[in-house]
Amino acid sequence: MSRRNVTREEKIHLAFEISLFLKGLFALGQIIGGIVALLVTKEFLLKAVTVLTQEELLEDPRDLIANFLLHSSQNLSISTQHFMALYLLTHGAIKLWLIIGLLRERLWYYPTAIIVFGLFIVYQMYRFPFTHSVWLLLITVIDAIVIALTSHEYKYLRWLLRRPK
Repeated sequence: MSRRNVTREEKIHLAFEISLFLKGLFALGQIIGGIVALLVTKEFLLKAVTVLTQEELLEDPRDLIANFLLHSSQNLSISTQHFMALYLLTHGAIKLWLIIGLLRERLWYYPTAIIVFGLFIVYQMYRFPFTHSVWLLLITVIDAIVIALTSHEYKYLRWLLRRPK
């Protein structure tokens, strides 16, 4: 392999590690969010949202975001809260488990991560028409980049293992 190709592979590997680090931070955030969703009561959430939106609603009683947050916190059911907590905890834990395996360069994690992250993309695209969330699109783009980098890294590691020494 030429020096130019080695440098290219080093840059791709660095991008792969950075993407895993960012995805790992997001996974930790999901786990923390899931724990908070389990521990926070509906009453506490409603009080917090009321305090946070109070000034905005005094300035503009029709403020779209403040009204959405207030309405959502008023109508949050226990089952929705538990679903949200379970979703965040499992999604974050699965991602974190896969990321740790990828960073340890365990070969079977690569195809597993590609499949799981691909399934996350399918689900996120299913959810997009209901949410129209720019964040969901951003997460999906990041997931697609991570899949591409994971696929490249997997092929490269397999090539390294097969090449004569």
